[in-house]
Amino acid sequence: MSELGGGEPLAREGGGDEPFPVPARRHRVEEMIRGSRFITTLDRAPDEGAARRLVDEVSREFADATHNCWAYVAGPPGTTARVGMSDDGEPHGTAGRPMLETLLHSDVGEVCAVTTRYYGGTKLGRGGLGRAYSGGVNLALDTLPLVLKVDRRPVGIEVDYASVNGLFRLLDELGAIRKDEEYGAAVRIRAAVPVGVLNRLRRQVAELTSGTGRVIEGGS
Repeated sequence: MSELGGGEPLAREGGGDEPFPVPARRHRVEEMIRGSRFITTLDRAPDEGAARRLVDEVSREFADATHNCWAYVAGPPGTTARVGMSDDGEPHGTAGRPMLETLLHSDVGEVCAVTTRYYGGTKLGRGGLGRAYSGGVNLALDTLPLVLKVDRRPVGIEVDYASVNGLFRLLDELGAIRKDEEYGAAVRIRAAVPVGVLNRLRRQVAELTSGTGRVIEGGS
């Protein structure tokens, strides 16, 4: 794909072990710098494919622009295992690299930035270009709506009927998402549970059911 290398209160979202902020939705800012129009678009990029799609979409939307430069971090904040960048015709190192460095030094993960430039007739120089592209990403990050990504694992939980209401309260307390319920000889609940509370879930289900309840990872 390339060379290798906010604004609102956090809501919670399903989906490493440590929660981190990710973009809640596509977000765009615009500014004029010495006659050039810079439009920076941010969106979530959990993988390279999502980053590709954003770059392609923005490039088609602004097909008449002078440049559509981009960078992405497809992982937790500050990680470089899955990153990419492109100057898209700007002098080497003046666009993609400053954008990537800005993303890497933010607290946001799984994020892709595309900065569109309509040239206004005044050259900015290498330093001016770097500041313009990094500044556009910073401006967008300042007002980016965020959600908190939480890694959840599927589990199946079996309890007796007398323990169902207590289990529902426990799942709510632990931030789990209930998927479905089966009522037979025992009650079976399928849920998505934050990784960090799995041990607590096992312990408290055992306490709740006097050792008769079961927690099965994978939900099978």
